[in-house]
Amino acid sequence: MLERLPGDWPHPFALRPKLLIADDQPVNVRALHALFKDDCDVFMATSGEQTIELCRKVMPDLILLDVMMEGMDGHEVCRRLKADPLTYTIPIIFVTAQTNEADEEYGLSLGAVDFITKPIKPAIVRARVRAHLSLKMQGDMLRSIALVDGLTGVGNRHKFEEDLDASWRHCLRDSSPLSLVMVDVDYFKRYNDRYGHQAGDRCLQAIAQRLTQTLRRPYDTVARYGGEEFACLLPNTPLDAAHG
Repeated sequence: MLERLPGDWPHPFALRPKLLIADDQPVNVRALHALFKDDCDVFMATSGEQTIELCRKVMPDLILLDVMMEGMDGHEVCRRLKADPLTYTIPIIFVTAQTNEADEEYGLSLGAVDFITKPIKPAIVRARVRAHLSLKMQGDMLRSIALVDGLTGVGNRHKFEEDLDASWRHCLRDSSPLSLVMVDVDYFKRYNDRYGHQAGDRCLQAIAQRLTQTLRRPYDTVARYGGEEFACLLPNTPLDAAHG
């Protein structure tokens, strides 16, 4: 059953958003966690390395990122996340004690969407987080529509290319196998000529549905590659398992 956001949140029909809080001071993490735990699925990181690892694992909808952290600071974390095709679309709000315009300008130039200054003001923080989560949800909705094949309801060619790039990078980083299954419907033109294009459309829809049902894991994907061709991406899958 889908969980709905409370009424004071901007998108009443969305799943609970995933919020990542990154700060090397536990007291700051606890304060922000208490502020959002009832409205969001909250994840916490206390170092730059952990922040990047969690981002790739849970794909949060928004990151509240401290600038001054030991080791890898928030600026470097932001730089790396924006350079990664898997995470570059995740909005980042810097949380910092720095208040001069040069620091803010620099953070925005790295790709951050906003700044929150310490000590935090709960009402202001909640308002800004709500606003950016709303924008993220709207952007995700428009993006999902643009990446869906209108006939079959599976991903389109552009979605496949995006998924392939992300899966390739992920499997390369983890030294894990990636299988690609290409499906081409034989004699489809003859089928169209004999039974008509509406029957051909229903045939493609049935094939897409069957392929989707065959994929068992949430990170396996199917897309319409073009015409009567489909592509299935199977991360972490060796060749013999893809044949099975």
